[in-house]
Amino acid sequence: MVSNRLAARGIELTARRVPFVRATVVRASVPTSAHPGDDAIVLPDGSIDGFVGGQCAENSVRIAALGALQDRQAVLLRVLPDGTEDFPDSPGAQVVVNPCLSGGALEIFLEPVLPPPLIEIVGRSPVADSVAAMAALLGYAAHRSPPGSLQNGTAALIVASHGQDEEACIRAALDAGVGYVALLASRKRGAAVLDSLALGEAERERVSTPAGLDIGARTAPEVALSILAEVVAWLRTPDTDHRVPVADTAGTAVDPVCGMTVVTTPAAHQLVVDGERVWFCGSQCRDRYAETVGQ
Repeated sequence: MVSNRLAARGIELTARRVPFVRATVVRASVPTSAHPGDDAIVLPDGSIDGFVGGQCAENSVRIAALGALQDRQAVLLRVLPDGTEDFPDSPGAQVVVNPCLSGGALEIFLEPVLPPPLIEIVGRSPVADSVAAMAALLGYAAHRSPPGSLQNGTAALIVASHGQDEEACIRAALDAGVGYVALLASRKRGAAVLDSLALGEAERERVSTPAGLDIGARTAPEVALSILAEVVAWLRTPDTDHRVPVADTAGTAVDPVCGMTVVTTPAAHQLVVDGERVWFCGSQCRDRYAETVGQ
């Protein structure tokens, strides 16, 4: 069961559109320090808030959680000690053999909690109003933006301002790397707006104008439907990059003491020895290594 504190933390992160992974211990085999129901939140920088096991188990959770964030898929993680044979099988689970465990085993469910796609809408036209209403029905986050202003993490921008600040909005979206940009305009006027921006061929192809799929739409709600259908098609394209960015330094290294693979985030245990950074699964391995090198 999710603790009240972590539940509140999850609500706060969701409101800020910060992706995270909710980790919950669902099975434990003694001896282990974690128990079913223990839970934690894992952030994209690799930091962990809560408790799902000791330092070595925590490192395995960190690696799997960052992978779940990037893959956008829930994971059942089995953390097993060397030589485990009697822990119940879980088909489809991700298995990690952990040399640091004291003999127990854990199963931890990792659920990525991701902010819904953010749709920025510029303009106060009937079409803009309809796009905002329909986006909410689709489970997307709709934000009414002033011209030239973008929220972080915008997935799509729809410009429906009927000639007001259109060029500035499109330029800002292209510079920010927004994946889907649409301009509500006739074919002739839309082409003229893009011509005025002097876009290269690649940038020009990123702007949909006339906005939306050609479904013969006439009313404002129908036009909004055609635009959001195109947004959905873009979001569901396999090539679209939906990966959640993790810490810039995130990678993997091998703990020189226990041999575990560790994730190299700022939250991980580390030492700088002779100008080289060395990574560890926990403070015990770090301190033991520090003694051997005289630090």
